[in-house]
Amino acid sequence: QVQLVESGGGLVQAGGSLRLSCTASGTIFRPNVMGWYRQAPGKERELVAVFFSSGVTKFADSVEGRFTISRGNAEDTLYLEMNSLKPEDTAVYYCNVRNLRSNLDYWGQGTQVTVSS
Repeated sequence: QVQLVESGGGLVQAGGSLRLSCTASGTIFRPNVMGWYRQAPGKERELVAVFFSSGVTKFADSVEGRFTISRGNAEDTLYLEMNSLKPEDTAVYYCNVRNLRSNLDYWGQGTQVTVSS
């Protein structure tokens, strides 16, 4: 069992920055992928950025060049550095980890990010 806890959300003005953190407890077997997803009111949950245990990263087109994803050395922490934030980035941000062999995945409880115009 893996538990994920996000932190770092909050209210920021457009153009500002926030850094989200996700801490995992429990064993995360390789190969795996950790990622950030978000869900805005009335919309479906969407991928923001992912970081594979191989080191590969992928970003949604809407955040490419503005957001950076990184993992701690022990692979039990995940970060999302968000710069040049826009009102359309407002959403609940969720951390996710998935084992790529078993397809078991786990979700955090989410952290609210609100960007004011």
